[in-house]
Amino acid sequence: MNRAHRRQAAKGKATSQVPLVGQIKAPASRRRLRASWYSNAPFSTATGYANQTAQVVPRMAADGHELAILANYGIEGFKIDWNGIPVFPKGLADYSDDVMGAHHAGWVAGNRTLPNVLFTLFDVWVFKSEALKQVERIASWVPIDHQPGPPLVIDWCKRENVTPIAMSRFGVEMLEREDVACEYAPHAIEDVFKPTPSIPAPDGSRVTGRDLIGVDDDKFVVLMNSANKGVTPSRKSFGENIMAFAVFAERHPDALLYLHTEVFGSMGGMHLPDLCKACGISPDQYKVVDQYQYRAGFQQDALAAIYTASDVHLNCSMGEGFGIPTVEAQACGTRVIVSNWTAQPELVGDGWIVEGQPWWDVAQKAWFITPHVNLIVDALEAAYEAPRGVSENAVTFAEDYRADAVYAKYWRPILDRLAA
Repeated sequence: MNRAHRRQAAKGKATSQVPLVGQIKAPASRRRLRASWYSNAPFSTATGYANQTAQVVPRMAADGHELAILANYGIEGFKIDWNGIPVFPKGLADYSDDVMGAHHAGWVAGNRTLPNVLFTLFDVWVFKSEALKQVERIASWVPIDHQPGPPLVIDWCKRENVTPIAMSRFGVEMLEREDVACEYAPHAIEDVFKPTPSIPAPDGSRVTGRDLIGVDDDKFVVLMNSANKGVTPSRKSFGENIMAFAVFAERHPDALLYLHTEVFGSMGGMHLPDLCKACGISPDQYKVVDQYQYRAGFQQDALAAIYTASDVHLNCSMGEGFGIPTVEAQACGTRVIVSNWTAQPELVGDGWIVEGQPWWDVAQKAWFITPHVNLIVDALEAAYEAPRGVSENAVTFAEDYRADAVYAKYWRPILDRLAA
């Protein structure tokens, strides 16, 4: 059995903002860690892993833990300093597991008086290096986006030196089915995600989310905020979602699709303009995010304004380890449409859940689903008939996923146990 011990997390919410790194010291009663955090570089704003790294690591450092980030994406060839935290570069292997053990060993050697942990926030099935068996303790914040839990994921989580941290209640269930004890900490959102009617412009005026999209107020805006990566399969189900929008838009000429993603397939994804054309969607029926801004780092308050200006967020995927845009959208008052698979249904406070057909993933030896196009259409129709404007039910639901609250309720107890 592994060393993880799943316990009920402490109750209550944090109310203070995150202090700057180094401004406070850990309470005398709290033991500290010397830890490495392996994931995407925190300034790679187009990825969910980077988003969560930028959220959790500074809070850990502000609590007095000594942190370094081991980047598998976003920096190459040299080490930098990010807000007082060293960020080590990626390696030569596809997922940098060739250097993560060495980076971690070098970092923890700088202070042997503290217990050490290597945290991972990434798909664990990619870890092949034998050197990782020599790492004393690994805590893997593990995404599980199939059912049952893929064998390679389960095998990693059963290792003697690994403590799994499930990021969804579904993930907890999949691990417990395999007799794997685990911790639990969900992904979370910063306070910038809230109903945002407008944001300040450089000229001193204010612009709305619809100004940013470039769409009139009389349009029914369907937003997709999904990473366009991979085609075997396309996990975000762009084909099914966009086909469903095409059917819906035939009935509703006021419908407009807004794609907040990389649209040309540059990161191994689909060429979405070709897909829209094949579905019969004309260029005036959809808009895309400015591609340079998306890659360079899209302002989070601008994204909040776009969520707020949209009538529904469409994100029916084949499977999700978590699905942070679903929570972000609801925090801004926007209803959501998701698939009834993996973590997705547990994240719906106001919206619609779509059934699908099982799809066997040969590589992972577990099931995805393909959402039914006709049921996505039905959900879009229900969204069209729903009241317009901010959904207070959605906003209230998302409050449980605020970053300060999640860190206080889940992460601090986990860190205390790891440091004990």
